[in-house]
Amino acid sequence: MTWIRKKKRYSRPRKLFDKLRIDEEKELKKQYGLKNKKELWKAEASIERIRNQAKNLVTASKEKQDILFNKLNKMGFKVEKTADVLDLKKEDWLKRRLQSMIVSKKLAKLKEARQLIAHKHVTINGSIVNVPSYVVNVDEEDKIKVNKPQIKKIIEKKELKLKENKND
Repeated sequence: MTWIRKKKRYSRPRKLFDKLRIDEEKELKKQYGLKNKKELWKAEASIERIRNQAKNLVTASKEKQDILFNKLNKMGFKVEKTADVLDLKKEDWLKRRLQSMIVSKKLAKLKEARQLIAHKHVTINGSIVNVPSYVVNVDEEDKIKVNKPQIKKIIEKKELKLKENKND
């Protein structure tokens, strides 16, 4: 049996104690409900990989560039030319995460969305997805469903208790 060594999908910042960067990361972490800053660094690395592909394709044929643009458009990034690809930010990637999509569709609140995903209450196209950082394609956006059976039961029990208390 051979072991495949996994590589890191991110790189840590060069200046660890840069106040401006730390404040910006803290704000993004709070805004998108990230677990830790490593998730932010992964998003940054993913966008950087996409930018590097675009830089390499500047001198390539139009067909190869169109393949990259179509791939990014399917992922949900509105891209028409190389300048648009180079203009992508980590916030664009974070908006396409499953957790962010659930919040933007108002199916759950920020922390609740992450918990529902982790507890396998979210399905996309009929299959369970339990990864909050899953990047949702445009095709899958309308196929996101949240199943909250336990929450509904808890709410019904609380309402029954309130009615009983009012009657007493």
